Amino acid sequence: MNSEAIETLIIAGGGTAGWMAAASLAKHFQNTPLKIILIESSAIGTIGVGEATIPTIRRFYRQLGLSDGEVIQATQATCKLGIAFDDWKTEGHSFIHPFGRFGQDFNQIPFHHYWLKLHQRGKAENIGNFSLPVKLARAGKFTLPAVKPSNSLGVFDWALHLDATAFAQLLKKKALEMGVTAIDARIVKTLRNPNTGFIQSLQLDNEQEISGDLFIDCTGFKGLLIQESLGVEFDSWQDQLLCDRAVVVQTELSTPKAPPSYTQAKAHSAGWQWKIPLQTRQGNGHVFASRYISDDQATQTLLDHAGAKPIQDPRIIHFTPGRRKLAWHKNCICLGLSAGFLEPLESTSIALIETGIEKIKLLFPTKACDPILADEFNEMTRLEYERVRDFIQLHYSLNQRHGEFFWDDCRHLKTPETLTKKMALFKARGHLLKYRWEIFQNPSWVALYTGFGFLPSHYDPAADKIDDDQLIAMFNSMEQGLKQAVDQTPSHIEFLGYLNEANPT
Repeated sequence: MNSEAIETLIIAGGGTAGWMAAASLAKHFQNTPLKIILIESSAIGTIGVGEATIPTIRRFYRQLGLSDGEVIQATQATCKLGIAFDDWKTEGHSFIHPFGRFGQDFNQIPFHHYWLKLHQRGKAENIGNFSLPVKLARAGKFTLPAVKPSNSLGVFDWALHLDATAFAQLLKKKALEMGVTAIDARIVKTLRNPNTGFIQSLQLDNEQEISGDLFIDCTGFKGLLIQESLGVEFDSWQDQLLCDRAVVVQTELSTPKAPPSYTQAKAHSAGWQWKIPLQTRQGNGHVFASRYISDDQATQTLLDHAGAKPIQDPRIIHFTPGRRKLAWHKNCICLGLSAGFLEPLESTSIALIETGIEKIKLLFPTKACDPILADEFNEMTRLEYERVRDFIQLHYSLNQRHGEFFWDDCRHLKTPETLTKKMALFKARGHLLKYRWEIFQNPSWVALYTGFGFLPSHYDPAADKIDDDQLIAMFNSMEQGLKQAVDQTPSHIEFLGYLNEANPT
């Protein structure tokens, strides 16, 4: 083995982030001399702020050789077509951000320009009427996307609501099968090289000392390696995202015979509440801003709207929105909560772990950890987190819940220049600006803009190539096609039943 090559990779912390990294990197470096060791203490619990994902999770576990059926069964998962935002614009208003596009483009002009043309004339209503995942979600149905859809209306994606603890255990099993060494112990001291400042070993409470060349910090909010040892500071975004706490509780299922195929995000007076159905229970959480509501009030709001009996006591989680100023410093890279935290409004926590792991593969160093690699990793990570932050802040900026202190303040917060520019370009002409390292693509921005009624002043004038009557006929045809597709689709609970029969435990 090259004397400069990384020989031992140490992952500090298990949980979702740690075992995702262990399994994925073990697969990537299979049949190489690299040794991977994961250290976690069974006495330390994990946070588990949410159990909803976005479609990238399916590509992640498929790279490990896991099928959708295996993961769904192992984690008691349900299927997710998008997120329903209830009461965010105003009380009583609801829209869905789907994992799919809206309508069909014509003449190389995006569909939303045609929709806007008819909408301005009062001849087109909710743009969600032209989205298959929206229609399926509203009808409580689910099916797999067609392998070769007859047209773009049938193109959509899907994700999972899953038990994050069970998912971590599934990944642990895969990682151990691929040769990862697991040590059940607590890290009590981090030892550094006096000349380079690099971490050289970890001292454990079982009196072991484990040496390594590269370290991945998955120790949660405290950042045991990246912060406590290396002193990398945290960049708070509290001035842009006001929520700083969450109260979480597991309950029985509120609709056991008809679990929704979407995540519910319901706005409240000082934050919002998620409702995530699994096959055997329901995950619930109330994300809130502590300056506007007490912990007790937030907890009562959560219980009042859970719609089912709790099966555990609620617990409060304190957090600061933001990111680590350096995700890679010296020979330490942080993932998951140690790298940053953005409230789970769009289920991005696991996705940011995925992209972090991919960047580690892309920029995997030698023992010297060339700073140019760390600089590139840090720049990509910064941009990814900032893009997600902008998308989350958009939800708050566009609210129209007037007369409520929290929501009024959210509308008046200063938006980052990147978000301000995006919004201005869409408002002027329906133009969708896409930056590098964005997780959310154009249809997601269309869903938010139109869902909140933030509509352009002008549409693409080339849309006038198709006159109103012809366009209305085309829209009617699309709606009819979607209706037929939904009518022929099984319910979500029926689909899960078929899947369980096909994958007996």
